[in-house]
Amino acid sequence: MFTGIVEEVGEVETAVRRRDVLAVRIRARAVTAGLPRGGSIAVDGCCLTAVETDGDGFACDLTAETLDRTAFAQRLVPGALVNLERPMRADGRFDGHIVQGHVDGVGKILGLERSGEAAELNVAVPPHLERYLVEKGSIAVDGISLTVAGLRPRGFSVAVIPYTLDHTNLRAARPGDRVNLEIDVIAKYVERLIAPASSRA
Repeated sequence: MFTGIVEEVGEVETAVRRRDVLAVRIRARAVTAGLPRGGSIAVDGCCLTAVETDGDGFACDLTAETLDRTAFAQRLVPGALVNLERPMRADGRFDGHIVQGHVDGVGKILGLERSGEAAELNVAVPPHLERYLVEKGSIAVDGISLTVAGLRPRGFSVAVIPYTLDHTNLRAARPGDRVNLEIDVIAKYVERLIAPASSRA
């Protein structure tokens, strides 16, 4: 499990097609501490397995399933910035919200309007995720735990503080960029639990 608190912004070093996987190496320093070979790591909010790791970075293999369900097919190119977070320790502080690292859909940045040092981020979402959006609710955008500030047709806006802009890949975001979205898992459980009652009504 993750919390959506980005530990480090890494940089894609290589991305090579190898048979049925995309082999990616990411340059990073902070998150490699204690990251074993075979360990889990969230890359832009998607839980991946570090197949190789050293002091300068780590490597992951992405299957067609992962590429089909995320924004990685277009975005994992050399030089791209990615948000990184190691799994939460059992004795760790819970600072963000529950993030499983399971991408629910791909959104599109409509705009990142800066106001002084802060900004407002507007994101379009796939139709099947719209019902989960709640004002002041939680959502993970590229693995960043954010609070929905406002709802719009087929999308939402969030207020981004200067620290988040400086310490995530949002500092390089542009309109049209695709982003990985994970909605609040609690909303999915609530929907599942009330579904039988709703069908009887």
